[in-house]
Amino acid sequence: MSSTAPTSPPPAVSLTERRKAETRMEIARAAAGLFVRQGLRATRAEDIARAAGVAPRTFYRYFASKEEAVGPLYATGARRWVEAVRAAPAGVPLPQVLEDTARHTLTPGLGVSAASWDRARTLIRLAEATPALRRVWAEACRTAERDLAEALARRLTTAHLPQDADNVAARARLCFAAAVASAAVRTAMESWAAGDGPSEGPRGPAELAVANLAALRDFPWEA
Repeated sequence: MSSTAPTSPPPAVSLTERRKAETRMEIARAAAGLFVRQGLRATRAEDIARAAGVAPRTFYRYFASKEEAVGPLYATGARRWVEAVRAAPAGVPLPQVLEDTARHTLTPGLGVSAASWDRARTLIRLAEATPALRRVWAEACRTAERDLAEALARRLTTAHLPQDADNVAARARLCFAAAVASAAVRTAMESWAAGDGPSEGPRGPAELAVANLAALRDFPWEA
């Protein structure tokens, strides 16, 4: 009789959480599609639930309002750049990492399809025009900023962001850099979305972001 214990199946909770995340994203895509096609005001939470193939009570289990329903899409877009920063090769100077990853993730066809960029333009415009949606967009950007600060810290050291009093200045410097970098990308996206220009080229979000990120080329990362 073997003494080796049988392999346990993956915890049920992980499968449950994965399914919850998938459902949230299905609802988010349905909401975005309706907002783009018929506008925010003309769309009800019940319409989103129907389009996503879920019951209204399921919708409200995940989201408190129709505006919050697109939060996962905002968050995914904001997080994509942070994940690229984390995955960039070691040893590359941080200013170059920020610019290269911004150019990659914000160029249609590389990270996201051109059709997704058209949807993103509409959703960002709606956020500018709707206070409730603006709060959802702002929260996604703020979360990405915190994640970026952690990613930058990991690229400078294997430790998490410093917490002790002796490292308050270092932490503040990294958080400031993350805030500037995040604002560089966010304002590039918002400026592009406000117009009708193409999503590529000198007026596209990638090149606008890279131009903004130039402000960090001389930042004292290791000070």
